[in-house]
Amino acid sequence: MRIHVLPTKAFKTFAISLYAGIPLDESTVTKTALVPFVLRRGTANYPETTQFRERLEELYGAGFGFDIYKRGDYQIVQFRMDTINDSFVHSKESLLGESFAFLGDVLTKPLLEEGSFRASYVATERETVRKKLEAIVNDKIRYAAERCIEEMCRKEPYRLHPLGQRADLDSITPESLYQSYNSWLEGAILDLYVVGDTTPEEVEKLVNRHFGRAHGETAAYSSNFTPVSVTEVRTVEEKLDVNQGKLNMGLRTSITYKDDRYASALMYNGILGGYPHSKLFVNVREKESLAYYASSRYDGHKGIGTIQSGIETQNYDKAVEIIRKQLDELKTGNISDLELSQTKAMIRNLLSEIQDSAFEMISFDFNRQLSGKERSAQELMVQMDNTGMEDVKAAAGTFELDTIYFLTGKEE
Repeated sequence: MRIHVLPTKAFKTFAISLYAGIPLDESTVTKTALVPFVLRRGTANYPETTQFRERLEELYGAGFGFDIYKRGDYQIVQFRMDTINDSFVHSKESLLGESFAFLGDVLTKPLLEEGSFRASYVATERETVRKKLEAIVNDKIRYAAERCIEEMCRKEPYRLHPLGQRADLDSITPESLYQSYNSWLEGAILDLYVVGDTTPEEVEKLVNRHFGRAHGETAAYSSNFTPVSVTEVRTVEEKLDVNQGKLNMGLRTSITYKDDRYASALMYNGILGGYPHSKLFVNVREKESLAYYASSRYDGHKGIGTIQSGIETQNYDKAVEIIRKQLDELKTGNISDLELSQTKAMIRNLLSEIQDSAFEMISFDFNRQLSGKERSAQELMVQMDNTGMEDVKAAAGTFELDTIYFLTGKEE
């Protein structure tokens, strides 16, 4: 386990984050996703879910939660706790210490019955995950975004959803899940973060005391990146019972988070479709009234850009043409000073807000662990301020359209 302490007196709470990452893999993705849902139901010390929650209340209402997502070709489980700083309450016990004890229990001392997870917890949480996966299918905007990635990355682990696959859920038993949990805990890359008024020495002691088997040496994330070159644009059309068409596009770029051109790629995405002043929003949605929504995203850990839009089915050809025109405008450097300055202002605001949130500070630093790139928010801000039209144009030259995915209604 790697320990990262970000000491500050700026907050009245301690923010604790534990990241556990393993490579995305079809054989493990669903079980890994299910594990934290079962772990949050009870531990050896607090076997009933009510006791588990009551313990958090005893810690002056400490917050506990988790997220599961993918970064590059890794599946990441993130556990979060926030607890009030001891100096603001009259507590006999160190709240930071008790929070570490609680999180250590959750991670390394789950409730076991007959040598595996409690069957009723596994059955209930399988349904929880199933419902979450079904909710994606029912939310057609999210569904189209996921399907576009799935089609574009059909030969890569990145095609997998971090919550796994519905088809795998029924075959998971308490025994097989417990085996999977043990393999996951032994093989995961573990990063523990603490933000607050504490020291690395204090945190090190607490980790030694409470994290037992999870406190061994940990590997590092592989930051090897092989750009995927686009030979031809692939078009995929899917028919479902929808009133409004969903037009999504996937782009490949050679620029990732660790690249010195990362600021230029951020600017490219911002000008293309990241904000309300962006080209997609202004030209596709407002001027041409072709889309109910139009935006873009950039995943700097995977080297992928995506465009999302909602259109009337009959406007498909026109919408594709105008979106492609925006991509060409950026490649030829047709970028106004206003687009540059507004995008810089938006990104600058986001970067300056990082210091206002302990968990944002953690999240930004974790990008460093994932990518192997040392770069502070301040450095990124300076790089962005120095990014001009030619830099954005050069970045645009690396973004190639790979996949067009269109979700359309079934004919009457």
